[in-house]
Amino acid sequence: MENDYAPARRRMVDSQLRARNINNARVLKAMVKVPRHLFVEEALRSQAYGDYPLQIGEYQTISQPYIVALMTQALKLKGGERVLELGTGSGYQAAVLAELAGQVYSIERIRSLMVKARQTLDKLGYHNILIKLGDGTSGWPEEAPFDGIIVTAGAPSVPQPLIDQLKPGGRLIIPVGSRDSQTLTVVTLTEKGPEEKRLAGCRFVKLIGQHGWED
Repeated sequence: MENDYAPARRRMVDSQLRARNINNARVLKAMVKVPRHLFVEEALRSQAYGDYPLQIGEYQTISQPYIVALMTQALKLKGGERVLELGTGSGYQAAVLAELAGQVYSIERIRSLMVKARQTLDKLGYHNILIKLGDGTSGWPEEAPFDGIIVTAGAPSVPQPLIDQLKPGGRLIIPVGSRDSQTLTVVTLTEKGPEEKRLAGCRFVKLIGQHGWED
């Protein structure tokens, strides 16, 4: 069955990623490898490699493949890094990160999604991912600092705790804006302090928490 989806995954990478300037070889290799269809409901598997997000339950989504690749590429991972993810969701983004980093720490606020993601990741052998239930907007101070932080939900502003938990030179990728529209933003912690760069417009579910939107 897995081989049935391999051609669709390669087409996704060629038509959706390479065609839009996703050119990091390690990111492309990870996107070819991770079986996205196993992170969605069986009824949606035929759509798993389409150029759009999909519902995963609890009013949450698995992001469009291009956005996953764009955010991952922006982290500029070389291998061996410690990366924090806010919003485990289906676990797909965590799996892609696990192919590229040394250790992934992921926080999910919805228990049912966390449990399901853990089950999927375990079946696929991703043992370098730790997941916990909680408010991701406060980060994971016990495991900080991080080489990279990726936020898979839209925030009204950049949470200060996340900047505080970056290593010098570390990068934070986060959608920032209103409830309905955000700009994908890269925050790099330089010697002079955090510097922001805008990547692209996007639309994510709300980042709920103490340093995000109210539930």
